Amino acid sequence: MVAWLLCAAALIACVVLRLYSLLPKGTIHKARIRPGTQSCSLAVFLGSGGHTSEALTLVSSLDFTRYFPRTYIVSEGDILSARKAAALERVKAAVSPPYSVHAPYRILTIPRARRVHQTLLTTPLTAACSLLACLYHVTLCPIWTSAPLAEVLLLNGPGTCFVLCVATYFNRLLGLPSPRLIYIESFARVRSLSLSGKLLRPFVDRFVVQWETLLQRDKRGDYRGWLV
Repeated sequence: MVAWLLCAAALIACVVLRLYSLLPKGTIHKARIRPGTQSCSLAVFLGSGGHTSEALTLVSSLDFTRYFPRTYIVSEGDILSARKAAALERVKAAVSPPYSVHAPYRILTIPRARRVHQTLLTTPLTAACSLLACLYHVTLCPIWTSAPLAEVLLLNGPGTCFVLCVATYFNRLLGLPSPRLIYIESFARVRSLSLSGKLLRPFVDRFVVQWETLLQRDKRGDYRGWLV
């Protein structure tokens, strides 16, 4: 029994050390500059409501002939966000028709980690279902198809984006290809970070805020001004 406990403790210690080694170090991360002709696959989590509007505003400024294929991740039942993403693609296609041949997109639906007004007692179950779905799309599907979910995963809340982060770190723990995580705090957060921001700040590769006051206490992050 003692031997089993020692083995379990050693395994846990190895996992913790491995995770610690994967955490982004330092307060400023040097951006990776790609050649202008090199494409980049992109995944964007649309958190519904204002989160979706902000995320799509950010994405709309990108060159779609360079950022492809694109994956829009929406929560189950969030039909409006899926429609807005499809509408953005139609607008881009109308403005610049040649891009559509080179820039496919898809809309990926995953279970919500926590529904609106859901009790804390039942939240672990729905969060576990959401995590399993994320592991399927982030870990298993890329193994079968040899096509990673994306090179970059853009997040701006709410809670389900934390589950996506966990799935990404599961890949990193196993040494599998994983997207770089970019979290952009909502424009509405002026004086304090959102819960998602507080949870994800130590784990994401780039943490961007739109109000400089949010970096007064903890300097880890980038202030880029108003992005939306």
